[in-house]
Amino acid sequence: MSAAYLDNAATTAMLPEALEVMLSEASQVGNASSLHGAGRRARRVVEESREKIAVAIGAKPQEIIFTASGTEANNLAVKGLYWNSAPEKSAIFSTPIEHHAILDPLEWLEREEQVTLHLAEVDGDGTTKVESALDLLRERQSEISFATVMHSNNEVGALQPVSEIATVARELKIPIHTDAVQSFGKVPLHFSTLGVDAMTISGHKIGGPLGVAALVARKDLELTPLLHGGGQERDVRSGTLHTPAIAAFATAAEISQQRLESNASRIRNLRERLIQGVTSAVSDVRLNGGSNTLPGIAHFTFAGAEGDALLLLLDAQGVQCSTGSACSAGIAQSSHVLIAMGFAPKVARSSIRFSIGATTTEQEVDKAISVINEVVTRARAAGVK
Repeated sequence: MSAAYLDNAATTAMLPEALEVMLSEASQVGNASSLHGAGRRARRVVEESREKIAVAIGAKPQEIIFTASGTEANNLAVKGLYWNSAPEKSAIFSTPIEHHAILDPLEWLEREEQVTLHLAEVDGDGTTKVESALDLLRERQSEISFATVMHSNNEVGALQPVSEIATVARELKIPIHTDAVQSFGKVPLHFSTLGVDAMTISGHKIGGPLGVAALVARKDLELTPLLHGGGQERDVRSGTLHTPAIAAFATAAEISQQRLESNASRIRNLRERLIQGVTSAVSDVRLNGGSNTLPGIAHFTFAGAEGDALLLLLDAQGVQCSTGSACSAGIAQSSHVLIAMGFAPKVARSSIRFSIGATTTEQEVDKAISVINEVVTRARAAGVK
């Protein structure tokens, strides 16, 4: 069989329906900002797509701001909210387990603009501790410009208590953003009832194309733009709109919501099959993330085996997955998520993530199970640096 693709948290295969829409739209000409017929046709496609995405996410069409990536949307939220805040609001509330598309702009503001970061504690499952988070918000209310808390963790899959934190943030008049890139299309998500002021979603995580995402933001939420130019997207995100990608994103959003329950049930069953198979094959493996997780992420720690070695050995056997570590100048670094969860750096580097998606088959899961014991044995023989 072909390679078993178990890295759907990184990106997903495009849905045939989304690909068809994108190719069809790509054969057309027209800038959605132009006033002539071709431009008006493109604008109509964009606005109809905006409406479809709004319905899928439980938002109003005017709250959808298209961007080129989830990273851009997160940067717009972080920098745009901070730059628009009052001078005395020199702090930001977040968590230590955020995606680098949040953490890196936060650290940039800390370094370049002397922002103070208040990071909530997380437990051993990778879930934000609600009471300590709320205490921190109340204690630092006068100095916090905004809060950003991810909806689910991209490494271990732990769902976060965003609604509870958002309720208190709104009471304290602190704007709150959530990075919901991993959650959209996987679990029920409704912008208007979640209680947040802004939310990031992305196309390529739900069977849509790369190169398109959105920041969902309340109409009255003021953001300082990152990009200046044509004044598109509420004058918050200038740049010619990618009509084919937006149309395909909307198609994927519609389908992912229509199939959410059936997909989640099937994916959850495949995850359980994988967990049972891996834990039977490797008796001392640790499953991370707790019980309240996304349906498709299974994150394991194999003590004594280097995560990168596990990944490469699995790849050689035709199983594609991911590690939680980054590589900088050839030096393996421990996952910041696992470190925040209390892992020792050496143990944190012994972890891999399998992520199951709508297109994953039983055969792919079984292939991973069939090779995991041999792979772990070989990786442990090499040890952890």
